[in-house]
Amino acid sequence: MGSRLTLTVRLTLLFTIGSAVVLLTLGWLVMATIASHFDELDRDELSGKLDYAAQLVATMEHPLNKDVVAKALASTFAGHHELVMQVRGPRGAVWFASPDVEFPAGWTATSGLYRWHAGGRTFHGLEMTLPGGTTAGGALTLTLALDTAHHERFLYRFRMTLWLFVACAVMLMGLLGWVSARRGLAPLRAMRERAATVTAHSLDRRLSVKAVPPELAELALTLNEMLERLEDAFQRLSDFSADLAHELRTPVSNLMMQTHVALSLPRDADGYRAILESNSEEYERLARMISDMLFLAQAENGLVLVHQEVVDLAHEVRQLFDFYELLADEKRIDLQLRGEGALNGDRLMLRRALGNLISNALRHTPVGGTISVEIDQDGARLRIQVRNTGEPVAAAHLARFFERFYRADPARQHEAGEGIGLGLSITRAIVRAHGGEVSAASSDGLTSFSLYFPNSG
Repeated sequence: MGSRLTLTVRLTLLFTIGSAVVLLTLGWLVMATIASHFDELDRDELSGKLDYAAQLVATMEHPLNKDVVAKALASTFAGHHELVMQVRGPRGAVWFASPDVEFPAGWTATSGLYRWHAGGRTFHGLEMTLPGGTTAGGALTLTLALDTAHHERFLYRFRMTLWLFVACAVMLMGLLGWVSARRGLAPLRAMRERAATVTAHSLDRRLSVKAVPPELAELALTLNEMLERLEDAFQRLSDFSADLAHELRTPVSNLMMQTHVALSLPRDADGYRAILESNSEEYERLARMISDMLFLAQAENGLVLVHQEVVDLAHEVRQLFDFYELLADEKRIDLQLRGEGALNGDRLMLRRALGNLISNALRHTPVGGTISVEIDQDGARLRIQVRNTGEPVAAAHLARFFERFYRADPARQHEAGEGIGLGLSITRAIVRAHGGEVSAASSDGLTSFSLYFPNSG
């Protein structure tokens, strides 16, 4: 049940318990100090009276007479109603004792202040051995004790008043603790109310960092950063959903239209074959799109497993050049490779990333242009740069090159040979899966894509 208590209740309980412990300890110390003070007063008073009694006995005629001593001491302390007395002669014989008082047995003169209860009363007593003797010889022992009833009454009233004050103080401190906790946690409630207003359509709202105490400022800042990530992820998801719907709509519409046309009139076998071949192209496009989207989804969620092996990057680039040689010859594009290097990673994934960049460069390099791949490495990282000649790309397009379905020229998205806008996104996902990063730049008639990897050499 404790885990279900609110933070306000927990703080109030801790504050109340702490206050109660402090007040109870203080009350105990006060009571102990007062009781010790009364003991000191009783000891001083009894010591003074015993000294006086010793002087009185010392002035008496010796040998001492039992009746004379008892009478002299009784008359000396007759006005002290709270004082009781016992006189014992040689061999412990009682010469005199105050009536209705039972003195403890076995009490020695060296015991100091002694406390005992008798007849519902409490006494503090001291003993002293007096000089002198009787005809039989020996010393006298005088016991004086004070009835502490008046002290007990005072301590009882003081104790009741003190504990009543402590109880009221604890309740008051608990109330003050609850008020303080409520006021202290008000910024948290304000943050909760502010966070409750955040919905999928208002992810741009942020918590005020300056309006909360410094202890909560870091929490508010962390929540704001989380909201920024959520807003960015939600925006990318919304854009992706819209782009995906747009990309899927075209092939599905083509398939439906061609199917309806084929069914509208009787056709020969060659006509149906042509329609099926056209539909097959659209199916391949859909299958490729779905496969690429699945790969990107796995990469963004850390589900792409990188097979570790040493990859000769120059060798992979040469094989890709051989694959694209016919297309490059058709456009009279010069393919160049400079440098070499090795990387510990997944050969097929790296080959796909490089193939996407070279294929993209071939589509956008004019006739008679050049595509170069440069590989270089230093002690910190390895770089692969793919550059092609052609029209410069605006900075606004460079910043979005790696977004899904993005094309710098939307009007060319359905031309023959054009991809579906996922190649560069897949390239970035592959590079990041290997712990690297990718960037794009365009200036002076050259567009370049740079892949940076941690140097595994």
